Amino acid sequence: QLTDLLQQYATSFRDPMMLQPPEWFKAFIYCEAFLQLPFFPIAAYAFLKGGCRWIRTPAIIYSTHVATTLFAILAHILFHDFSRSELAGPQTLRERLVLLSIYLPYLLIPLLLLFTMLCNPHYKHVEKRKRK
Repeated sequence: QLTDLLQQYATSFRDPMMLQPPEWFKAFIYCEAFLQLPFFPIAAYAFLKGGCRWIRTPAIIYSTHVATTLFAILAHILFHDFSRSELAGPQTLRERLVLLSIYLPYLLIPLLLLFTMLCNPHYKHVEKRKRK
């Protein structure tokens, strides 16, 4: 079952946020469900179709939002005192780095998308409509 898989993950990687998420983490989950997930099919359409420069602004908003939430999550993993948690959290630097490595791709991919939207000449160029 999925709950068993979640329990196994949380135990193996010492990630108590998945079983007992702090309130701020729950807010990020709601943002993911209602803001980030709807972006995926729109972005998939734009990137698969190609030439859709209109995706630039939504992609910048999406990537900066995700990167911001991940900075908070990564800081929590690195600096939070998990010894007070009911569930086992990372205690050693190695355990923190392992957990960090699980979350890190969720930061790197949006940063790569942001870099692409800001630096790729295809997305930087905005076509001006001709007046009739």
